[in-house]
Amino acid sequence: MPGAPVADAVLAEVTGRVAALAAGGKTVGLATVLVGDDPSSARYVAKKHEACEQCGITSVDVRIPAGAAQADLMAAIAELNADAAVDGYIVQHPVPAGFDFNAAVSAMDPAKDSDGLHPTNLGLLALGDTSAPRPCTPLGIQAMLAHYGVPVAGRRVVIVGRGPTLGRPLSMLLSLKEPLANAAVTVVHTGVSDWATMTLVADIVVGAAGVPNMITPEAIRPGACVVGGGLTWEGRRALSDVDESCGDVAGWITPRLGGVGVTTVAMLLRNTVAIAERRAGLATPA
Repeated sequence: MPGAPVADAVLAEVTGRVAALAAGGKTVGLATVLVGDDPSSARYVAKKHEACEQCGITSVDVRIPAGAAQADLMAAIAELNADAAVDGYIVQHPVPAGFDFNAAVSAMDPAKDSDGLHPTNLGLLALGDTSAPRPCTPLGIQAMLAHYGVPVAGRRVVIVGRGPTLGRPLSMLLSLKEPLANAAVTVVHTGVSDWATMTLVADIVVGAAGVPNMITPEAIRPGACVVGGGLTWEGRRALSDVDESCGDVAGWITPRLGGVGVTTVAMLLRNTVAIAERRAGLATPA
């Protein structure tokens, strides 16, 4: 289940929507806030800016040094909230020790939350409200399942991980009573000793714990769909929660590289152009 075909289709759609806005005199702007100098986070941010250039979106790269204070981060957020040229923005997760990511996200203008992680937007997701941005990585996973024809409605989904950017919002998204969802979702985590007994009966297993190679073939039902959402960097090597040997058992599986990550970036840009359309008073496509 490579992510590139899904991401390419989304980015082509985004490019067309950006061009339509530009024809009406509206430029789309996306900002990223990177706190500290973590190499993997810097690589993620760079990919987002590359995608913006590809689609015609103006990008703003805000850097907060690791030695700065939370007040500096909050000041940057206040500036982005007030900047009319910025339609949406994100605070790259995770942030270094000494910074409060939740406080930063809560201070964002929820209407500019391209990552869909503001408490207001997560609450609207829980209600099934489609008017607010939704979290990008869960959206990317949902789009991959749809693209590859993986049945979701009425199926058993087990998510291994409960983090605020992936596991928890994905559980809400896939359990909603709407197209591409309506599944029976169970969330487990590293504190559940027998989590593998639950993944063994799942139709779809999503690794979202950030523990390299945690999910092995012995924990997968033959023919199941396995998605590696959690990623850990060891130097310049990215390690998935899903051991690559799971491909010997799974019916569908995402690759270690070029899987969920590229669809996350594509969904970030789709969220941003949708925000720009709303700001311009235009209806957002379904």
